[in-house]
Amino acid sequence: MDASAAPTRQLVRMRGRSYVAFVYCPAVPIAGWLEEIDATLARSPGFFVGRPVVLDLSTVDLSQSAIVHLVANLEQRNIRVLGIEGVDAAHLTTNMPPLLTGGRHCVLTHLEPQKPPKKPEAKPKSTSLLLDSPVRSGQSVVFTEGDVTVLGSVGSGAEIVAGGSIHIYGALRGRAIAGVNGNSAARIFCQRIEAELLAIDGYYQTAEDIGPTLRNRPAQAWIEGNIMKVTPLN
Repeated sequence: MDASAAPTRQLVRMRGRSYVAFVYCPAVPIAGWLEEIDATLARSPGFFVGRPVVLDLSTVDLSQSAIVHLVANLEQRNIRVLGIEGVDAAHLTTNMPPLLTGGRHCVLTHLEPQKPPKKPEAKPKSTSLLLDSPVRSGQSVVFTEGDVTVLGSVGSGAEIVAGGSIHIYGALRGRAIAGVNGNSAARIFCQRIEAELLAIDGYYQTAEDIGPTLRNRPAQAWIEGNIMKVTPLN
């Protein structure tokens, strides 16, 4: 009698994971838009480092060859395009980044064979995040569900990314990126502004754009029309 056990089949396990991507909408003329990208890189060389970038081509009408040329120009600037949206699939080739749609959070659940999936318990999502210690250089805090409050300073090279507003009860020396889910009403507050970058709903200012009279003072930033404004806090 053969007592050897049959080998157990190894199940394939998949997991869903979401990332915060910068979505850029090119404008015509493309050459002029690329000049703005170059100006941003000149002011802040590390702006795109480690960031997935998605191209939204819904507002421009580019041929297949023009899209290839655009992606190649971005790669020459060390900007790696994760995907393309807002364009017909026929305009993309197999060598281009894939076509993306939706961009919403998703979860892939691994299911055992012949077992029904367990219904997850509904848990209320927190709409704010409180950090009671400083955010040090090199750290990145991403909270897309709402506001982020830091009871301390944000060091140079550190980054706060929030779906809502950002409140910093100390010096802001790194990057503050608010309203990443399209919340143009979000604001950035800090007790001392020395920021490398401020951004709200895609509009941004780098350190060179912030007036010297604001430096080392309490300040706030918000969007008015299509312009980011930075003013002292009284």
